[in-house]
Amino acid sequence: MLELFPKDQTNFSPSIPDGEVNYFPSFLSTNEADILFAKLLATTPWQSDSITVYGKTYNQPRLTSLHAIDETPYSYSNITMQPNPMTPVLSAILKKIETYSKHSFNAVLLNLYRDGKDSNGWHADNEKELGKNPVIASISLGQERFFHLKHRTIKEERFKLKLAHGSLLLMSGSLQHHWLHQIPKTTRPLEPRINLTFRALQ
Repeated sequence: MLELFPKDQTNFSPSIPDGEVNYFPSFLSTNEADILFAKLLATTPWQSDSITVYGKTYNQPRLTSLHAIDETPYSYSNITMQPNPMTPVLSAILKKIETYSKHSFNAVLLNLYRDGKDSNGWHADNEKELGKNPVIASISLGQERFFHLKHRTIKEERFKLKLAHGSLLLMSGSLQHHWLHQIPKTTRPLEPRINLTFRALQ
């Protein structure tokens, strides 16, 4: 079963097995989100990394940029990213998220989805640098995109959520052990989207 989470609620916390998801569609005002999107799009040192899947190497279908409070690298999908400094803009949004969520973070991975062809395949944020039960705070800016979740073993547990401009999505508990998530490709013409995933590297 595929369920569409409603996006017009102030707070939304679906009851799901083996993890926690909390969605706040109006975490940032439209004006705040507009300003942040324009500033990050223009000033972020975006990079294109190559990944190897089943012996074939190709460019990731999105641009990325890692920023952290210290110099701790972050590795995923056989890519090791060296962090850029945490800018004043990113530090301000980090503090806002920490105050709101009551969790601490020291790094943020930015993703730029340039159009509907850019995507992020099925995966879990379960790298060892994130600890046992990581809390991931995800800010969405720009074009709304569908976020899909599926349980690793309970096949009927599949959900999707359209992430609004200025929204906050919190993933916590044992979610990364039991669920996979993705931002799928689409043939629809889409404008750029920026996603910021704050995390605590250990």
